[in-house]
Amino acid sequence: MGVKIKSSFVCSQCGFEAAKWYGKCPSCCEWNTMNEEIKETAKPKILNSLIYKEYSKPTKISDIDNKAEKRYQTGSSELDRVLGGGIVKGSLILLGGDPGIGKSTILLQICEDLGSKFKILYVSGEESKSQLKLRAERLKINSENLYIMTQTDIECVIEQIKSGKPEIVMIDSIQTMVHREMSSLSGSVTQVRECTNTLMHTAKEMDIPIIIVGHVNKDGAIAGPKVLEHIVDVVLYFEGDRHMSYRALRSIKNRYGSTNEIGIFQMSAQGLEEVKNPSLMLLSGRPVNVSGTCVTCIIEGTRPFLAEIQGLATSSGFGNPRRMSTGFDYNRISLLLAILEKRAGYFFSNLDTYINVVGGIKLDEPAADLAVAMSLVSSLKDQAIAENALAFGEVGLAGEIRSVSRAPERILEAQRLGFKHCVVPSHNLKSLRNDEFQINIIGVENVRQAFEALANLN
Repeated sequence: MGVKIKSSFVCSQCGFEAAKWYGKCPSCCEWNTMNEEIKETAKPKILNSLIYKEYSKPTKISDIDNKAEKRYQTGSSELDRVLGGGIVKGSLILLGGDPGIGKSTILLQICEDLGSKFKILYVSGEESKSQLKLRAERLKINSENLYIMTQTDIECVIEQIKSGKPEIVMIDSIQTMVHREMSSLSGSVTQVRECTNTLMHTAKEMDIPIIIVGHVNKDGAIAGPKVLEHIVDVVLYFEGDRHMSYRALRSIKNRYGSTNEIGIFQMSAQGLEEVKNPSLMLLSGRPVNVSGTCVTCIIEGTRPFLAEIQGLATSSGFGNPRRMSTGFDYNRISLLLAILEKRAGYFFSNLDTYINVVGGIKLDEPAADLAVAMSLVSSLKDQAIAENALAFGEVGLAGEIRSVSRAPERILEAQRLGFKHCVVPSHNLKSLRNDEFQINIIGVENVRQAFEALANLN
């Protein structure tokens, strides 16, 4: 009797499976995400090859020795910082980002340093060997321990890993891999999930790190079901516009380190270059004596750095004024505008307002609220803020400036870059000793008082 073929509909966002098509996914409520998948009713038996006798008994955590465990240093201090100190053996790392942002570039670059110590297998399903050689020559990558394989069959890749025994494996990309037992097309929810599962089992079984590249969908999220991010150990994401030179590498999930760290890179003809001083980079080319700009200091992981926020308020030519934001939460902008009108008397209801964070980075820390509000008020009043002054603090709904964490580190970073004045929440001022800093620290309690303090510095 032949094998019966039937179809099901799988959500590309959450992986929900249904027997019929829905316009709206019943699980995640996303529209037009149900894709038809063809599958066989008689599935082959899946052999669980990872169950060994030595793992059958539980072990006391105090008896587990990991003192000899070391991380693999990639040769890129920015990447090592985001990873939590380097690549952990047996880990599965997912690297995502927009097309052309530098995912494949950074993988090839770290092969030069890692190849001096370890055997690397680079599997590409998108480029030929000659194309990879051309890119490697441009990046000056010529490691003797780097092996290139162009293959899309995941079973052939696993067989090569088991026979070749590389110490590090890179897959570019997971959307091009195909599992023979699945009849669906490459890049589908089923193929991505099963291929990632297979790689995860291989990484744990052979205790080797595997780095996989993932595409993004039209919304900017990593393509494939959310279960993909649950399978892997580390999720890294490249931020920034591919038409701009600066890139930010952020950790969304990390089982072996902090998810607050961020790495800054600059794209050049020689590939991705590390930015050792992101504050200086983000403040380069600042306009002088121009309204609508304010500098703030934010904390990313263990690193404080300064960022310039530009605001523009102009008369609207439409019935409904426009609100646009680049690098800052749009809903937070609407909240700050309401606070400025209700609590401080600065009216933006008939004005178009625009916010831009210079450098293409994204700010999600509440400490940037005060600088965003000050840039908008500065543009509204057409009054420039002193170029040697900065401000940070969280703005509450009552118009008050609330304290933020790690204020001394922020002030020291501003002092290091030559700033003379720093506007901080008054509650933070109480815990600071002025003799520790060689900078004028001004404590404020509300947004109006903050702008008056900055305006009087000119």
